Amino acid sequence: MLPTGPYGTWPSPIGAALAAGHDGRPDHLGVVGDEVWWTAPRPAEDGRRALVRLRADGSGESVLPAPWNVRSRVTEYGGLPWAGAARPSGGPLIVFVHFGDQRLYAYEPDVPGAVPRPLTPLSATGGGLRWADPRLRLGDGEVWCVLEEFTGPSPTDVRRVIAAVPLDGSAAGDRGAVRELSDGRHRFVTGPEVSPDGRSAAWIAWDHPRMPWDGTEVIVARVAGDGPFEGARAVAGSETESVCQVAWAPDGALLYLSDASGWWEPVRAAPAAGGEGPGDGGEGGFGPAVALCPGRAEEFGGALWTLGSRWLHPLPAGPVAVVHGTGGTALGILDAETGELVDAPGPWTEWAPTLAVCGDRVYGVAASPRSGYEVVELDTRTGHARVVAGAHADPVDPAYYPEPLLRTFTGPDGREIHAHVYPPHSPDRTAPDDELPPYIIRAHGGPTGRVPLVLDLEIAYFTSRGIGVAEVAYGGSTGYGRAYRERLREQWGVVDVEDCAAVAEALADEGTADPARLAVRGGSAGGWTAAVSLTTTDVYACGTIVYPILDLYAWATGETHDFESRYLESLVGPLADVPGRYRDRSPVNHVDRITAPFLLLQGLDDVICPPAQCERFLAKTAGRGVPHAYIAFPGEGHGFRRAETVQRALEAELALYTRTFGIDRPDVPDLELRT
Repeated sequence: MLPTGPYGTWPSPIGAALAAGHDGRPDHLGVVGDEVWWTAPRPAEDGRRALVRLRADGSGESVLPAPWNVRSRVTEYGGLPWAGAARPSGGPLIVFVHFGDQRLYAYEPDVPGAVPRPLTPLSATGGGLRWADPRLRLGDGEVWCVLEEFTGPSPTDVRRVIAAVPLDGSAAGDRGAVRELSDGRHRFVTGPEVSPDGRSAAWIAWDHPRMPWDGTEVIVARVAGDGPFEGARAVAGSETESVCQVAWAPDGALLYLSDASGWWEPVRAAPAAGGEGPGDGGEGGFGPAVALCPGRAEEFGGALWTLGSRWLHPLPAGPVAVVHGTGGTALGILDAETGELVDAPGPWTEWAPTLAVCGDRVYGVAASPRSGYEVVELDTRTGHARVVAGAHADPVDPAYYPEPLLRTFTGPDGREIHAHVYPPHSPDRTAPDDELPPYIIRAHGGPTGRVPLVLDLEIAYFTSRGIGVAEVAYGGSTGYGRAYRERLREQWGVVDVEDCAAVAEALADEGTADPARLAVRGGSAGGWTAAVSLTTTDVYACGTIVYPILDLYAWATGETHDFESRYLESLVGPLADVPGRYRDRSPVNHVDRITAPFLLLQGLDDVICPPAQCERFLAKTAGRGVPHAYIAFPGEGHGFRRAETVQRALEAELALYTRTFGIDRPDVPDLELRT
């Protein structure tokens, strides 16, 4: 019989340092010759992203030592930061973005004594020229990628084009040596996908005030020697149709992921018979667009938060690798002729939007509720899937991991709300029969985001101590179709708050959670939801607010980056039309309504949700008698990356809950609460 202990007091081997050391996942997969490469998190190395290669013999290595940090800041959320190609002699050539100065560098890792050499210049405006989503063109001696160039002091003084950078380094000190390929008429563009015959390029474009999940266009143009692209024209998408990825099939057909049906699904448009090619600028470049897998009511794509995301990847023989699902995701091989879809075997319930293909093999990054993210290879000839790198190794007895429950709750107006519920769980403790557990209601950082069904040691940090966690896919989340996503249109601060509260109250009403010991927690947009929840409901005993949005008016009038600077027009409404809504929903204007203790965590280098918002919020909170703590982290931006930061944040969050919920835990670091 297990020893009995009150919820929240259970001993656990999952410490904050352990959880912080496993933060992040592999990303940005690519193939260089017969090798697989990717970027990997290094929380203990100042939070940098390392570039990793898996050699053909199965051995792996980090390619660049610290402090090299392979990460782009384009749109601030970044995207694919590297490209590589094998050469007949001299080994691979790699081009990458270094986070520190945002320059493109070329590197020959197999050349003895080689060091990265810059390809692009620095800029005194806007923190430098920025680059993302590169495509190496060895035959042309160039790399093609997205260029983000600031033209003035404001975050919105910016232009983006597809550009060609010479590989000989001639542009390292000369902006004029960078050749612009697109015409700059669109505010946002993705990197160019070049057709198999080399004659055409395709990319995705969109403009303010739309976000890429609202509406985008697929642009196709002719590749014209050493000049800019010619005859650029939209061939798919619209202001109300979101295309989140485009690719070319081996036979020259255009493949793209469109949500015209209400779900992102793969579509194929074959070259029109008798035309000069899809980029000829004429009216007949493509035949009719055909959905490859219609009527499945599931997502084959997602929100394009970062450039270079790949949910789809053609194989040389004709099939297409796809990431798909509702809520969770699977890796499937789609027969483009018959529509037959066969999923990879294995325990994985979540596949990240990054795919690479080498011959008949598909590579992805996948995780499950019992394992962290791993690099997985699927052999499409045999159907066998195996982990090839980053294999999960349990740092503690997996008996301490929580068992998630996939739940669907009922919200206002009878709407469905999806959530993952993680009850408290320990192999060596149980709670008294007459006690209900405290619960943390977690709002993800979307608003157009989702909650993956994976092992998260930060969740296990709480559940193994006897505190439950519920992750809410509130209205606006991706993974459940466009209609679910658009529930948040002009309802931000309403629907998200109601949905989180509905889950919390349902857990309390059914006897799963203690109604007096509920907390709300979120970061970024989730931080907004947590803060609004504390000003508009009495459901929660306390809240943790992480790098939040707190002042809508300031955020809409220059206090954020360009990418989301017009986002509030769809989330809240046009400022000129509904100014009162911006004032009435902002937590900074309603601190007098907050009665619950809260913890506020902020990175001081955050340009998306800047610390100025927290500072105004705290100034109005001071002296009101509400216990609160504020911890600001120098050197951290939007999303904590350093192990010591994540550890301190977790310990502070637990300290808030133990104090508020009356949990006796002498091993929790002290948290000074001010009033």
